[in-house]
Amino acid sequence: ILAILRNNEMLTWPEKVKFAIGLLPAIIGGQAYVEAQDGLTVQEWMRKQGVPDRVTTEVFIAMSKALNFINPDELSMQCILIALNRFLQEKHGSKMAFLDGNPPERLCLPIVEHIQSLGGEVRLNSRVQKIELNDDGTVKNFLLTNGNVIDGDAYVFATPVDILKLQLPENWKEMAYFKRLEKLVGVPVINIHIWFDRKLKNTYDHLLFSSSLLSVYADMSLTCKEYYNPNQSMLELVFAPAEEWISCSDSEIIDATMKELAKLFPDEISADQSKAKIVKYHVVKTPRSVYKTIPNCEPCRPLQRSPVEGFYLAGDYTKQKYLASMEGAVLSGKLCAQAIVQDYVLLAARGKGRLAEASMCP
Repeated sequence: ILAILRNNEMLTWPEKVKFAIGLLPAIIGGQAYVEAQDGLTVQEWMRKQGVPDRVTTEVFIAMSKALNFINPDELSMQCILIALNRFLQEKHGSKMAFLDGNPPERLCLPIVEHIQSLGGEVRLNSRVQKIELNDDGTVKNFLLTNGNVIDGDAYVFATPVDILKLQLPENWKEMAYFKRLEKLVGVPVINIHIWFDRKLKNTYDHLLFSSSLLSVYADMSLTCKEYYNPNQSMLELVFAPAEEWISCSDSEIIDATMKELAKLFPDEISADQSKAKIVKYHVVKTPRSVYKTIPNCEPCRPLQRSPVEGFYLAGDYTKQKYLASMEGAVLSGKLCAQAIVQDYVLLAARGKGRLAEASMCP
């Protein structure tokens, strides 16, 4: 709050006052008020509260794109209010953090090693072709594209919502729990990595936000040990909204990125590379990433325990307090694990029942 009040470069005092007055109902009304705003976009809510449009363009375009990779005219205001609430209530709610290296080695590999140390198995390149069902509608097994069959006592689908919807058995699609998923869709997003031939002077050891096409970015040569370099910068950027760009070539996306960077770093970067030059780049396109937090989505988000006995969901789109994010996906996994532990007796009984049936077969 002090930082907002001190910052006179983005908002004038009259705009700050109007914004503060507009936020009063959310502060006074608490969680009930926050939940009731799910039907409005950020832009609609701001105008309804009498907040000047410049507050939206100066502050909330960047925040909307940072939270969900979409603009304020699409994002549900509930998402913004929940985020602001987290920053206010949680001691470290506004802290940023980076892995000290690349995710496959520093995040995924330790998880795999932990699972294997406890007797588990991780299979890569093993796509699920079909969820096969028993006569009672419960899961019989997972049939893989290579012909292998996976049998289990409990089944967890930890994927983006779009992949789950493609794999849903026909018998389940009319169940209210699964039918509500129709409204949930993934947001297209593009990640860009650019290595420059020199050290940029106007970057910081922090995550940076912008109202331009480059919604979130960081100089990884400062923020990450693995990429540390005293002589050259490596920018990692999120290009969003990406819906109109996802089908473009990598070179077209890089050209657009350089034009945006020239606006953010006018003294150091130019679109024609007459200043800082690109050594190499990498473009990663994700046609469907986190779920799109548009108005009236919240009631459609499912709990991790499905109505199908022994079948569970995990993913940022499921019910958890951190919305559409990596943190939300991780928390959903923990909540999913808790649900399975709570159901242990029931699942164990089902497993014994199947073994008994198998032993009776000729």
